[in-house]
Amino acid sequence: MDIIFGIILPVFGTLGLGYAAARSGVFDEAANRGLSLFVFNFALPLMLFRAIAQAELPDAMPWGYLLSYYIGAFAVYALAMVGGRILFGRRLHEQAVLGLGGAFSNTGMLGIPLVMTAYGSSAALPLFVMIACHSLLMLPPTTALIEAAQGGKEALGTMLLKLLKSVLATPIIWGLSCGLAFALIGIEIPGPLDAVAKGLGSAATPCALFALGASLTRYSLGGNLREPALLVALKTVVHPLLVWLLATQVFDVPPLWVMTGVLLAALPAGITPYLFAQRHNVCQSTIASAVFLSTLLSVLTLSLLLFLLPPPGP
Repeated sequence: MDIIFGIILPVFGTLGLGYAAARSGVFDEAANRGLSLFVFNFALPLMLFRAIAQAELPDAMPWGYLLSYYIGAFAVYALAMVGGRILFGRRLHEQAVLGLGGAFSNTGMLGIPLVMTAYGSSAALPLFVMIACHSLLMLPPTTALIEAAQGGKEALGTMLLKLLKSVLATPIIWGLSCGLAFALIGIEIPGPLDAVAKGLGSAATPCALFALGASLTRYSLGGNLREPALLVALKTVVHPLLVWLLATQVFDVPPLWVMTGVLLAALPAGITPYLFAQRHNVCQSTIASAVFLSTLLSVLTLSLLLFLLPPPGP
């Protein structure tokens, strides 16, 4: 019952409230854009900065954690591509977008607030490690495959440089990096800065969830649902199962890191795959349906997962 009332209802209740507000018209697109900018540019970076700065760093990086997550992610990516090719006759650039849709988690709007609510500030470091690598590892292969399929319009080095600049310009990355610097040097956050970070950071979780709920009104179920159903199954079931098996049976990963990695793997599809589909004008209906459907189903799948991997006791 503690999991239901302490984690599930607050998280998905806030998300549902945002969806209802946007659907009813009392919270319009301009308001949601403003809230999303506040969350990504200020609230989330400050919350993560404060959590990382106060975290106790491990003696050695649990590389098995990263390997477990990304071996699982790229296995799912490959399965989505193969499924797109064999079952639906998709071409290479379409397969790449499907692969991203099946493997790219919604770490920002849902992952950060969910993990921090479930496991507390002790999970900030595993979150930092994953978020720092997520886009850098998942997006270049997708871009390279699309470019290869379309005749290689842009050199790989140029593409990687653009991606690196984009990641370095992300406020969340700066918040995480500054927090890590404080933790490594071993200095305390100055009182006024700590007060600001604590105040604004406390708004991160509810605002992120509300904005995510409101943004779901942009997506809907459409067309043949067989293809998005494949992506949803890979994203919410196969990916977390692979991560759990690798982290517990192949690598020696600390329990909290296992729980964090599996929960992040079980997240619904992120917005980024839809942006790729939109930019390249491929599989838009499939990806939009996958984002919408996986987010709805995650109420059940993530709830079940939290029961199977409950937060550690005090």
